[in-house]
Amino acid sequence: MTLVVKLGSSIVSADDGAPRAEVLDAVCAQVGELHGGGEDVVMVTSGAISRGMRIMEMPARPRAIDELQAASAVGQGPLFRAYEQRLAAAGEIHAAQVLLTAADLQRRTHYLNARQTLRRLLDWRAVPVINENDTTATDEITFGDNDFLAAQVAIMIEARLLVLLTNTPGLHSADPNRDPGAELIAEVSDPAQLGDYEIGEHTSPFGLGGMRSKAAAAEMAGAAGIPAVICDGTKAGTLLAAAGGEAVGTRFAPHEERGSSFKLWLRYAKPTQGTLLVDEGAARVLREAGSSLLPVGITEVEGEFDAGDAVEVRGAGEAESEPIGRGIVNYSAAELRRIKGMRSEQVRELLPHASEEAVHRDYFVLT
Repeated sequence: MTLVVKLGSSIVSADDGAPRAEVLDAVCAQVGELHGGGEDVVMVTSGAISRGMRIMEMPARPRAIDELQAASAVGQGPLFRAYEQRLAAAGEIHAAQVLLTAADLQRRTHYLNARQTLRRLLDWRAVPVINENDTTATDEITFGDNDFLAAQVAIMIEARLLVLLTNTPGLHSADPNRDPGAELIAEVSDPAQLGDYEIGEHTSPFGLGGMRSKAAAAEMAGAAGIPAVICDGTKAGTLLAAAGGEAVGTRFAPHEERGSSFKLWLRYAKPTQGTLLVDEGAARVLREAGSSLLPVGITEVEGEFDAGDAVEVRGAGEAESEPIGRGIVNYSAAELRRIKGMRSEQVRELLPHASEEAVHRDYFVLT
C-alpha cells in the first residue's frame, strides 16, 4: 500500500520566500523511515514558484501568467534537488521528478499512462516527487496549491492514506487567524459537518490553497474510500504519527462505498464543456434508477462541445437548476440541439448510425 504526502507552500517556504530547510529535513527523514519500513511513499509538493521568486529576488508574487511560469521554471530544478538530496541522505532513496498538468488528468489515456508510470516507479522503490507543470499550464494554479492534485494522485494509485501537511494543527471550527477561540476538529466523519465550520481561506504569501481547498481535497479522497489527515508538518514526527494512525490533526473518514476509478476521474478530474437541461422524468430516472439519458429527456443544450466531452446535467424546472450529475456525451452540442426532445425512433430516422443514448449510464456519475 502507498501513502501520499502533500507539502504546501507554507511547509516548503517561509513567509519571506526562504526555503524551510529544517522542515524539509524533518519531513524527508520521516519519509525515509517510512520507506525503510516497507511503505511506498509519493510526495506532492508546491513551492516551485516561490523558490524561483527567491532566486530571482522578486519582491512580490507576480500576477502575469508568463512571469509565474518563468518563476516556476527557475525554481523547479532547485526544488527537486532539495528533495533528491534529502531523500538520498535519509536512506539512499532514489527520487523521481514527475510534472503533471490538469490536461494529464483530464484525458483518460494520459491519466492511465500517468498511473502506470507512478506504479512502475513504486515497483522500483523510488519516491515520486510530483508537482504541477506550471511552465506549460494555461490556467493559473490549476490545482489550488496542489491540494486537488494530491487527492487525484491518491485516487489514481489507490493510496491507503493521504496526508496534507500545512503550518496549522488542522481544521478548526472557525478561522484561527481571526478567532482565537476556534477549536481543533479531531475528525470529520460526515461531509455535512463541514457546513458547521467557518473554514478560512488564509494562505501563505506564496500559496493559493488555504484550509478550504485542503478540506475539499480530503473529502475528494474520502469519496474514493481513502482516509485523509490534515496536520502541522512543521512539528516533529507529525507525518509518522499520521501514517501510524495516531490522533493528530484532523482526520477525514473514508466513505463507506468507493466509486469506480473511471467515475471518480469523471467526477473530479474531467472538466465539463457544456450543460444539458433535462425534464422532470429524466431527472428522476437518472437520480433513482441509474438509467441512461436519452435525447427525449433533454429540453435545452447550453455551451459548445463535441462528442466525447464531459457535460453537466441539470434539472430544467428545479430551483436554481440544481446539478444532477456529469457524463461523457455521445453527440456534439449542434447534434443534440437537432434531436433534443425526440424519441429514439425519430433520432434513428434523422441520424441512422447514431447512439440511442445521449449519455450512457456507464459514463455518467451523480454529483
